[in-house]
Amino acid sequence: MMTIQDVLSVYAAMADLSEQMVQAAARSDWDALALLEQRSAAHVQALREQEPQQPMYGAERERKIELIRQMLNADRQIRDLTMPWMSQLSKLINSTGTERRVVNAYGSV
Repeated sequence: MMTIQDVLSVYAAMADLSEQMVQAAARSDWDALALLEQRSAAHVQALREQEPQQPMYGAERERKIELIRQMLNADRQIRDLTMPWMSQLSKLINSTGTERRVVNAYGSV
């Protein structure tokens, strides 16, 4: 079982990874973003398995709340950066699918 300090260290590591994910998304470095997401998911799993169920109080609670806010802010920034790319990817996939259906129906020109 993790101590409260262990838990806060994991949340801090996740907040740091979230900031790195924002930077990767800003560079359109999707491979790095995916690797960072995997690392973050491993921290989430560790918390699910080992975080004590006792509530935090005082400064420790405030620190956890601040770290969660940082992660949520980073998540919002990542979504803002990735949505245009996802839209382009969707259009590309749809046009490729349409092209494939035309070729299947009429043959290549």
